[in-house]
Amino acid sequence: MDQQRPPRRPPGPPARRRPSRRTFLIRRIVVLVVAIAIVGGLVTVVRGVLSSDTSTASSPPELTALATSTTAAVDPGSVGVLPTNPTATSATVLDTSTTITPTSDPSTVPTAADPARVLLIGDSEAGGLSPFLSKVLATTGVVSMTTDYKSSTGFVRPDYFDWPARLHQTVPVANPDIVVAVFGGNDGQSFNPNDPGAGAAVGKPVDSAEWRAEYAKRIGDIMDFLTADGRTLVWVGVPNAEKDSLTKALTVQNEVVKSELAKRPKVIFVDSWHTFTGIDGGFAPLILDPRDGQFKPVRSDTDGFHLNTTGEEILAYLVGGAVFADLKTRGAAI
Repeated sequence: MDQQRPPRRPPGPPARRRPSRRTFLIRRIVVLVVAIAIVGGLVTVVRGVLSSDTSTASSPPELTALATSTTAAVDPGSVGVLPTNPTATSATVLDTSTTITPTSDPSTVPTAADPARVLLIGDSEAGGLSPFLSKVLATTGVVSMTTDYKSSTGFVRPDYFDWPARLHQTVPVANPDIVVAVFGGNDGQSFNPNDPGAGAAVGKPVDSAEWRAEYAKRIGDIMDFLTADGRTLVWVGVPNAEKDSLTKALTVQNEVVKSELAKRPKVIFVDSWHTFTGIDGGFAPLILDPRDGQFKPVRSDTDGFHLNTTGEEILAYLVGGAVFADLKTRGAAI
């Protein structure tokens, strides 16, 4: 008896091979990258639509021409002034022997013959920002800018460097119309026993009520001093950091600064935290560059906090936008 053969399979398309694990992963990565790009674009659009306050000051078209090739080498251990020339290679000490009465008349229209005076102050972040912001503001033709900075300083350790005392010397000399302040990266620490003004806050942790109250007082006092006599103050907030412990301290510091800003609506705030975080609100080594919509690395490879050249250019673009807006309110033809 013949053995029965199984029925033949009807003709049809050949069975599809299951993709390899490598091919599957590549497809998933491609889909994820496209999704991130789309969401990033949407976030940028939404930010542009909703940015009606000074924390996301819009930038004029002129800023899109920001160059990326010139960097000034600054001395991080010195206190001094960097001239508007972005090719300056060192800081020179600001001569405080001459005192003039600080007056800034908002009704004075900045011109090439009588430019608006911009003073950039702060820690190492101010020193890093200086050559890039200088280059942006130079495009107006109606700004004269100087930078007074010292690395590793802030308002928590006046026993190391007393910024209020320094500014009471330098502001009358520089006589600025606009002050750009970049502080906070070094303030996430307890007040020192050698600081007689810290009172009950000495030795208290950063998230304590005593620390918050003392830091708020110091920040509020310096904001009031810098906005006196008709000056415009642009306060640049801190970004987050790669280290969770540092980010935790910076979060408290940033909250206190924002609480003081809320009491002073005329102070212009540039929110670096918002700018340099990822879509999930966490640390992001690369972000969407608002100048061209491309994702780029923005952080230094050395410490996970400071900005690299691209990051400084982006920050200069945003701070420049805030200064441009103020110049226009003064009637500058830019």
